[in-house]
Amino acid sequence: MENLSDRQKMLLTLVIHEYTRTALPVGSQSLVEHYHLELSSATVRNELASLEDMGYLRQPHTSAGRSPTEAGYRYFVSQLLQQTDLPAETRRTISHQFYQMRNDSDQWMRLAASVLANQSRAVSLVTSPRPENAIFKHLELISTRGRQVLMVMVMTGGEIHQRILTFFEACTQEQLSLAAAAITQVAQGLPVGSISSIRPRLDPQTQMILDMVIPELNQTTQSPLNEVYMDGMTNVLAEPEFSGSEEARRAFRLLEERSLLDDLLSRAFAGSTIGGVHVIIGGEGAWDELRQCSIVLARYGTPGQVTGTLGVLGPMRMSYGRSISAVRFLSGLLSELVSTGQAD
Repeated sequence: MENLSDRQKMLLTLVIHEYTRTALPVGSQSLVEHYHLELSSATVRNELASLEDMGYLRQPHTSAGRSPTEAGYRYFVSQLLQQTDLPAETRRTISHQFYQMRNDSDQWMRLAASVLANQSRAVSLVTSPRPENAIFKHLELISTRGRQVLMVMVMTGGEIHQRILTFFEACTQEQLSLAAAAITQVAQGLPVGSISSIRPRLDPQTQMILDMVIPELNQTTQSPLNEVYMDGMTNVLAEPEFSGSEEARRAFRLLEERSLLDDLLSRAFAGSTIGGVHVIIGGEGAWDELRQCSIVLARYGTPGQVTGTLGVLGPMRMSYGRSISAVRFLSGLLSELVSTGQAD
C-alpha cells in the first residue's frame, strides 16, 4: 500500500464517510464546507486527485466528485479504521435477550441474525454450530427402490445427515440392517474421517457396503455449513446501488446457493481463529457475485470442538465500524453461550 500523508489519510476517511452517508460522489468544496476544513478547496481537490492517481478514489466524470475504490475501502479498513465497540447499553440489552432463551440454540441463531441485521443495516448470515471433528454415533441403511438406499447417519451431539445412495447391486433390507449394525458397533465414537480403518474387522459383504458409504460420509461432514439463518434482506434492497438491480440478485444467489456459500466460508476462514473478523471487499477478485458488496465475517464457538459462522453483507459503502463491532460482539457472545454446552 502507498504511504499516505496524514492529510491524505484524513481526506480519504472523510470521502468514505460522506459517500457512505449519501451514496453520491464527494466534491472538494462539500468536504471543506461540511467538515469546516482549514484548507482551500483547491488544496483538497489536488489531494483528492493524488488519491485517485494512487487508486484509492475514482471520478465518474470530470465535473463530478469522487468515490472510494475497492483499494480505498481496503486501505481504510486495514489502516485507518479505529476499533470501536457497540454502546454499553446496547451490549447489555442484547446479552439479556440471549440469556432469556438459554437452552434453545435455534432461538439463539434467529436472534443473532435479527440483531446483526438491525445493528449493521445489512443482510445478516448466521450458521448454526457444528462439531469441528464429527464423531460417528449411529448408521441406518434403508432400502427404498431397486439399488437406491437411504443413508441416515447420526453424530455425537445429535447432528443428523441423510443421503440417497445408489449401490452397484441391490441389497435386501436384512443385509443393509445387519451391515449398518456391524458398522455402528465397530465405528461408534470414531471421527468420521477414521471410519475406513475399521474395514478389516468386517465381513466381505459389510466391507462392500462400507466402501459405498464412506465417500458419502466424508462429503456430508466436510461442509462448514449446517443450518443457515438470514435476516435483513430489505435493508440491502433499499440501498440505491441495489434498487431493482441485477447486483443484488447476484449477491443473494451466493448466499442462497449452499455450494457457493460453502466455498466462500471455507476460503475466507482458511487458517483463521475464533473471534477474528474477516472483511471481504468487492469479492476480492474471487467472487464475481460480490463485485458491489462487502462482507464482514467471524467464526464463533470453541476451537477444536464446536464452531459456527456469522456475518453481514451489504453494499461496499457499508458502515464498516458499526458492522465490524456488531459482528465481533455477537461472535464473542455466541462463543460464550456455545462453550457453556447449554444448548439443546
